[in-house]
Amino acid sequence: LFQMPRIWLDYCQFMVSQRKITRSRRTFDRALRALPITQHSRIWPLYLTFARNLPLPETAIRVYRRYLKLSPENAEEYIDYLRSVGRLDEAAVRLGAVVNDENFVSKEGKSNYQLWHELCDLISQNPDKVTSLNVGAIIRGGLTRFTDQLGKLWCSLADYYIRSGHFEKVFDSYAQFEESMIAAKMETTSEMGNDEDDDIDLELRLARFEQLITRRPLLLNSVLLRQNPHNVHEWHKRVKLYEGNPRQIINTYTEAVQTVDPVKATGKPHSLWVAFARFYEDNDQLDDARTIFEKATKVHYKQVDDLAAVWCEYGEMELRYENYDQALRILRKATAIPSRKAEYFDASEPVQNRVYKSLKVWSMLADLEESLGTFQSTKAVYDRIIDLRIATPQIIINYAMFLEEHSYFEESFKAYERGIALFRWPNVYDIWNTYLTKFIDRYGGKKLERARDLFEQALDGCPAKFAKTIYLLYAKLEEEFGLARHAMAVYERATQAVEAEERHYMFNIYIKRAAEIYGVTHTRSIYQKAIEVLPDEHARDMCLRFADLESKLGEIDRARAIYSYCSQMCDPRMTANFWQTWKEFEIRHGNEDTIREMLRIKRSVQATYNTQVNFMSSQMLKATSSATGTGESESCSTSLGTCGRPGMDRAEVQLEQKSVPTAVFGGLKDE
Repeated sequence: LFQMPRIWLDYCQFMVSQRKITRSRRTFDRALRALPITQHSRIWPLYLTFARNLPLPETAIRVYRRYLKLSPENAEEYIDYLRSVGRLDEAAVRLGAVVNDENFVSKEGKSNYQLWHELCDLISQNPDKVTSLNVGAIIRGGLTRFTDQLGKLWCSLADYYIRSGHFEKVFDSYAQFEESMIAAKMETTSEMGNDEDDDIDLELRLARFEQLITRRPLLLNSVLLRQNPHNVHEWHKRVKLYEGNPRQIINTYTEAVQTVDPVKATGKPHSLWVAFARFYEDNDQLDDARTIFEKATKVHYKQVDDLAAVWCEYGEMELRYENYDQALRILRKATAIPSRKAEYFDASEPVQNRVYKSLKVWSMLADLEESLGTFQSTKAVYDRIIDLRIATPQIIINYAMFLEEHSYFEESFKAYERGIALFRWPNVYDIWNTYLTKFIDRYGGKKLERARDLFEQALDGCPAKFAKTIYLLYAKLEEEFGLARHAMAVYERATQAVEAEERHYMFNIYIKRAAEIYGVTHTRSIYQKAIEVLPDEHARDMCLRFADLESKLGEIDRARAIYSYCSQMCDPRMTANFWQTWKEFEIRHGNEDTIREMLRIKRSVQATYNTQVNFMSSQMLKATSSATGTGESESCSTSLGTCGRPGMDRAEVQLEQKSVPTAVFGGLKDE
């Protein structure tokens, strides 16, 4: 009885009642395949009810798409379902297809315009969800199609642009609407004749359109500020728009500082207060500017830096008017210890209780004290900065330089010592570098042991990145004021302590200074150590220089031994310069036997490097063959000659023949 719809309906209802989703769906599909198409209308209502009640909409969407192939006139039901499950993009596409179908008849009795209006509302109110349609083109098409409904359609287009964040297009749409209304009015007036009331109406529309164009930047700014009233940048732009209108500027600044919440602000909220005070300052209303700054210092900013910037700007304003004492009083007030101390990064405390630890304010106060205050007041400020532990290496150096300028040399050295106690590597590098340089300039060799202790302290824990400068300074001290052997010991330590890429440079200095102090013969041990520890690239250079030194000293055998040692790290294909140098050496100082020995070594080294290359090539070939040979082995028998090792050997021989140049011994024709 597979063609009896009643039995299929009972069976499907029975499966649905058991909540067996997949089995129920398959049962419905079997029923549709078994029954003739004239009886499908009895199955589909139950199938659609089952699909709509499923937890995930994907199954229902696929079922509906099949259903609409049979009954496209029920598209509205599918569109309503899509809107209910949030699939607005497909709903808009389906609704657009319905609107464009001139033969579609709504089962709900809706006209084509009503369907169009639903489409406009759907796409204009959900610009982020409807992405498959050109919304602007659809609504503008409606403007030409439904000329009696221009107002609603323009509003839909504006609503779409607003929700999309395209505020400039909102204005453009409004301007086009006004322009089209003026054009229509002018056309009507020309056809109907001149009328005084029509002329007045036209003049009003033209005036409104001109005002709209003039106010465009201000309107756009108003929209952005309504969207985010805490946008500091937009408030500054609004002030510029009122340039030349002082009353409006004051009103705008007043509204801005009252509206912007420093915690929610986008941008720097203190800049509004500073700009407000600067406006009064530019108009020579200094008392009003001071009032603004005083109010600004009481605002609960989110960051301490905002309040510190206000205090600094306040002091700079007084400096511009040469009120130096007032500027000092302002910054001393800003750095005064509050009644309730708080940590700088404690966000639970207001910034007014934390600004006393702001380095920005203290730095400006220190500069003013140096320029305007006394020695004792300036020294007290720097000491206070160090006690609060907010000093930077530059502050320490400035403090020491200030003391040195006033001939307090030991005090300046104590300032360096305090700074060194505050910082670790690498931040302490600049302090140590300046301290050691100043100490040597001041005392020279008079306090040599103290200077040595300072250098040893500096080098204790010094990273390799910063060791070179300090070691060179240390060695220079020993050369000028100490002992030569101490200087050599410092150079020796430096070659081990610096970074690997700087060792070659340090060995060069070491060799040069040793030759100048002790003579060239003393450099032999240095050359030997350099050749041992340096990488091949630099070791080859050291070998050539060492061999040249020995040949100049007449030690031909020693030079030949050095060349022989260096040859083991010189591939003839890559380091032709070395082999040419050795060849010229043997031509000058050797004989037939030594040249033959040199060529034998060259062949040996060449063979060694060729073996390494061939071994690597063999390994690569094996890896490639193992990847491709698995599939081939399935079709091969046990014949080793075809798929086994002998074939691999032939391939390796061919690769070796290709990897060794034909003229590999071309450079040995002299033999």
